[in-house]
This record gives sequence, structure tokens and C-alpha cells, in this order.
Amino acid sequence: MAHLLLTIKWHYIFNPELALKGLPTVLQGLGNTLTLSLASFLLATFGGLCLALLRLAPLRGLRAIAIAYISFFRGVPLLVTLFFIYYGLPLMGIVMSAFTAAILGLSITASAYTAEIIRAGIEGVEKGQWEAAFAVGLSYRQSLRYVVIPQATRLAIPPLSNVMLDLVKSSSIAAIISVPEIFQKAKVVGASEHDFMTMYILVAVIYWLICTAYSLLQAKLERRFALDI
Repeated sequence: MAHLLLTIKWHYIFNPELALKGLPTVLQGLGNTLTLSLASFLLATFGGLCLALLRLAPLRGLRAIAIAYISFFRGVPLLVTLFFIYYGLPLMGIVMSAFTAAILGLSITASAYTAEIIRAGIEGVEKGQWEAAFAVGLSYRQSLRYVVIPQATRLAIPPLSNVMLDLVKSSSIAAIISVPEIFQKAKVVGASEHDFMTMYILVAVIYWLICTAYSLLQAKLERRFALDI
């Protein structure tokens, strides 16, 4: 086994010199990667909250709309959604930049997942909390805002953080529609230097570092909410 490892030409798998040379170019797309993931997450969280409330609405028609949306976008690949937004909507006269299309596609897809996470968080709050809120004269909306949602947030943080990490990684798909994020930049360098493997390994490490930073933030938020509630 040791002999086999020694015979592998590691330089052809990962070239440190090329990695250092291409790093500045790859990092030019870091801002777009972070903006894509953060903006999509914020929009998906807001959209997911709205969908979750519709999912729990007493009117059957509203629940049906939310269920259909969630089911559809959880079942359709993100790539198909991006292609429809960027290439399909212009056929109907709706034209947007690749960056805007990427944010819209990511947030639309992610909102279907955040909706179920938030719904589960709301349903995870004890029934007695609702009863206590109604007992002191709070309306349904006030009970949600001041009593239920703060507690549901604590329950939803870990799975919502996973959605955030998925969005960081899924942002690489935006390269398909020419968004200049880190993966697209790595492809450009790899093509010019005829060494895609080195650049893919480099960009994998960068994605890992970003996700690690977000994971540390997640742990901090969990500790804070654990103390507040």
C-alpha cells in the first residue's frame, strides 16, 4: 500500500504552485458566493415563514396552496429552476441578470425546505404556551409574535443552519448560468492552465472553510437562544 502511494504522481492531482497562483482569481468570486448564499437564505427564511403560516392556516385553500408549493419545489431540481428563471422567463418578457436569477432560484427552492422546518418548530412549541397566551388576552397574531415564534426559533436554528450550509454549496450551481462566483472562477483558471483537479480541490477547501465559519456562528446562536429562553 505504501509503495502504491509513493508511485502516485501527486503533482498531477494537486499542484500547490498553481493553487497559490490561482487563489487571487478564485477569491474574486468570494463576494458573489457569500452574497448569493446570505441573500438567498434571508429570502428563503422569510418566504418559509409565510409558507409555514399558510401551511397552518385554518382555511383549507390556503393550506393547499402552501402544500402544493412545498411539494413542487422540493421535488424539482435546483438546476431546472435556475434554467427556467434565466432562460425561460425571458421568453415571456421577464429578463433579469444571472446574479438576480441565481438568488431567486436558490431562495425559491430553499423556502420550500425552510417552510417545513419553521412549521415543525411552531408545532413543537407546547400547546400550553398557546393556552397561556390566550389566557392573558393575546390574539392569535400576538401569540405567534411574542410567545410561539421566539420559542420556535430556538428549535429551528439547527436545521435552518443546515439549509444555510446547503445554500453555500448550491451557489456553485450558479456557475452554470455564468455567475462569477468562486467555482466559476476556478473553472476559468483550470481551463487556462489545463489543470482542473488542482482548482477543484482548492475551491473545495474554500467551501469547507466558509461552511466551518457558518457552523461556528450556528453554535454561537444556539448557545444564545438557549440562555434567552
